[in-house]
Order: sequence, then structure tokens, then C-alpha cells
Amino acid sequence: MSITEPSAPTEPPRGHVKVVYLGPVAPHWEVRSDFGDHQVINDFRSRVESRLLLLPPHDPQFRRNRERVVRDAERENLLLQWDLGIPDDDAMAATR
Repeated sequence: MSITEPSAPTEPPRGHVKVVYLGPVAPHWEVRSDFGDHQVINDFRSRVESRLLLLPPHDPQFRRNRERVVRDAERENLLLQWDLGIPDDDAMAATR
């Protein structure tokens, strides 16, 4: 017998955040927001910047810190989007 937790009612997201890789010259990252409470977004931005400050996306530490950023966004109920400047596999397949 398996016990399943009832699914919690989903709340609308508190905001949207896009983390953009700017390139090899520091600072590497910029955090942009389309909507949401400014205080929540600014607090999240400061945590993201402290985790990713000097990490380019090819650094092994980036992978671990990216997961921390994702969990932080889930806790804050923020929509998170990444722009690493690398085309997605689906986008590459569509151009062929």
C-alpha cells in the first residue's frame, strides 16, 4: 500500500526571474525580472549573485550552485528561466 500526499493547491507564481549569462568577463551573470514583488526579487537576486558571482557555466561548481538557485526559486514560488547563451538542442534541430 502506498501513501500519497494530496497535491497542494497550486498558487500563482510570485514573480518571474531570468538569469542571463553575460559572457566570460566578470560579472558573468545578470538577473532580470518581468513581474513580481520588488523586495522578493531583489532578495532572490542577491542570493543568485552570491552563488554565481565568478562562475562561468562550464565550471563544475556552477552545476551545483545552479541546483541551489533552482531550489531557492521553487521555495520562493518564482518562475525561473536560464539564458546561458547556448542554443538548446531543440532549437538546433529546428534550424537543420
